[in-house]
Amino acid sequence: MLSVCHDASASTMSSHAVTTGDVNETADGVRNLVHVTDNAMDIDQSGAASIDEGLYSRQLYVMGREAQLRMGTSNVLIVGLNGLGVEIAKNVILAGVKSVTLHDDTPASKLDLASQFYLTEGDMGKPRAAVSVKKLAELNPYVPVRCYSGEITEEFLLGFRAVVLVNAPLKEAKRINAICHAKSIAFITTEARGVFGSVFCDFGDEFIVSDRDGVEPVSCLISSISNSAPPLVTVNDDTRHGLETGDLVSFREVAGFPFLNDSKPRKVTVTGPFTFTLDIIDEADKKLFEEGQSFTGGYVTQVKQPLVTKFKSLENALAAPGEFLINDFAKLGRSELLHVAFQALDAFQEKHQGNYPKPGCMEDAEEVFTLSCEINKQFAAKKQFSVEGIDDADSKKIIQALAAGAVGVISPMAAFLGGIVGQEALKACSGKFTPIQQFFYFDAVECLPDAVYAGTPDEFAPTGSRYDGQIVVFGRKLQEKINSLNMFLVGAGAIGCEMLKNWAMMGVASSKDGTIHITDMDTIEKSNLNRQFLFRSKDVQQAKSSVAARAIKEMNPDVNVQSYVSRVGAESEDQFNDDFFESLSGVCTALDNVEARLYMDQRCLFYGLPMFESGTLGTKGNTQIVVPHKTENYGASRDPPEKSIPICTLKNFPNAIEHTLQWARDWFEGEFFQAPSDVNRYLEGPAFMKELNEQQNTKIETLERLKSSLVDDRPMSFEDCISWARFKFEELFSNQIKQLLYNFPLDQVRPSRLRLSDFVVTT
Repeated sequence: MLSVCHDASASTMSSHAVTTGDVNETADGVRNLVHVTDNAMDIDQSGAASIDEGLYSRQLYVMGREAQLRMGTSNVLIVGLNGLGVEIAKNVILAGVKSVTLHDDTPASKLDLASQFYLTEGDMGKPRAAVSVKKLAELNPYVPVRCYSGEITEEFLLGFRAVVLVNAPLKEAKRINAICHAKSIAFITTEARGVFGSVFCDFGDEFIVSDRDGVEPVSCLISSISNSAPPLVTVNDDTRHGLETGDLVSFREVAGFPFLNDSKPRKVTVTGPFTFTLDIIDEADKKLFEEGQSFTGGYVTQVKQPLVTKFKSLENALAAPGEFLINDFAKLGRSELLHVAFQALDAFQEKHQGNYPKPGCMEDAEEVFTLSCEINKQFAAKKQFSVEGIDDADSKKIIQALAAGAVGVISPMAAFLGGIVGQEALKACSGKFTPIQQFFYFDAVECLPDAVYAGTPDEFAPTGSRYDGQIVVFGRKLQEKINSLNMFLVGAGAIGCEMLKNWAMMGVASSKDGTIHITDMDTIEKSNLNRQFLFRSKDVQQAKSSVAARAIKEMNPDVNVQSYVSRVGAESEDQFNDDFFESLSGVCTALDNVEARLYMDQRCLFYGLPMFESGTLGTKGNTQIVVPHKTENYGASRDPPEKSIPICTLKNFPNAIEHTLQWARDWFEGEFFQAPSDVNRYLEGPAFMKELNEQQNTKIETLERLKSSLVDDRPMSFEDCISWARFKFEELFSNQIKQLLYNFPLDQVRPSRLRLSDFVVTT
């Protein structure tokens, strides 16, 4: 077994992965930790890292191969392994960076157990990073996870592409950021304080974003281009162009303006959903357009070019933050207030030898409010950023709430911020997607009980339990209610795993009166391991629900959990019956289909249960909270229908790749699924014909399919099958195309000088 230790004198990092080791303590008290992992990422003969597509298959659809390869060459440092820090580490490791190094010598305490899911009560007093490293390394065999103990120096930082600080003092954050900014190392600092959170990103003076949004470039068929200045481009009215002012586009196959076919990008100004104008470059360009023929035809395609972004250092951004990223339009001005309040909280901590305000202590909260007003006055005196109305009653309550729960890191906030910061770290490593510029503040102050402002510190005082990190934020009474909840989780996939982890940390169903019920009929596959973090490779082919239940029991042995492998639906109502639903406190759906969601929605409506609904799609996500008698239910509204392609476009004038794909899919389904299905049902008995007689719209078409399959084209030998295929090919890819070109010649135009082929022909 190879052991490689890191301490303050060992700043050079080995890039080799080695086997699991243990925490050691030297004679002088310096803790060292070995690398922890089993395999390094495979390297092909050219020296480039290869990708395990079986593991990263879903992620590759979102990030792309090039971005994944860039992540595979990036080292990440995470400083601070509280609940938020371990969330970030988990997300970055699962994503597949080159290596992750952890730094946190802080002894684990009871406050950590409410959110740090890789600590146990037996780890109290041990360094948080050293205890967490082994379990984090199990998440991804391709990512070496290391632990570093000692001073963070410039020499040490040079080995990283991204550095993440968690709940770090502002003074230390400024010091490390100054080094990172000068050396073009991506820097992120984040804090979770009760129901408040902050994120700051600095990716250097010049950070290049290769793809700002991950959306495929827009491509449209052109209806017309005017010979005016500026020229007006109109696209076919069956598809909105989806462009924004300032976007770049290129043209091909344009008649009347051949100079546009040079593939050079041109900037657009959007004038409508189907129209835009082109910016004129110079007088010569203007003349070319005016002399052109106002003709139609051709294609316009969006040209996505790299985006160059510039970031300020933390020192400069604090005084001149610029625009804040708004996350709640009902709280306009809140980000500006929290920008000052978080600095005041840090000033309090520095003034009191590293101690934050005591939970529920209004005296300490008042001091933080006073510091906020003083800092704001200093900004105003220097004619820098300042907040208007910081001393009014509403602002004061917000600052007091921040101070009252500042020592607590709760699991839901850690999960939320951990997802955001993890994504920002991946942006820094991959250059994919636009990063936050530069501050992001979030709060859920509406969740706090009124007792926070009542000056009752006993309600929020730690009790010595594993839920102290949550008690100091919400109080003892709410914790007792959480402990006795009975929850039903439907689906134990990616969202389900995260929800179960959060519930375990929160103490849901940890008393004798509570139970978490999990059902999922699916089994674990290799591709699940990249995002469903409760599962390991040894769990492949096992039931998701039972493995997930076992995993959260390891995180919190107090949790009562029951797993099932049943599908929710009418067929399982003998199991999930009246007694079952009437015993529940709420339902959380983590499903992958609308049918099951609608079924659970109806059950929750019938039994008057709250339902938490959520879903993801790439980097996007949605949530819906259904509260009986207060909000609409899930089934009360439907998503807009997906954009469909008119059948006449598919049959007559397919002009985009997706048209040909849809045509092929429709033909395949009709020929190899619908026709055999109809034949089998016809042969089963007369009931099929009785049903068919009631379907007048499709009766003739279905009968023709039956006659073709059973009489006209019925194969009697393998040679007949070959003959059928050859004739089908001739019909589909030769005869039909020739007939279409005969009916509508390529160069035929209408009096309006628009080609007939640019219009949908109704058949």
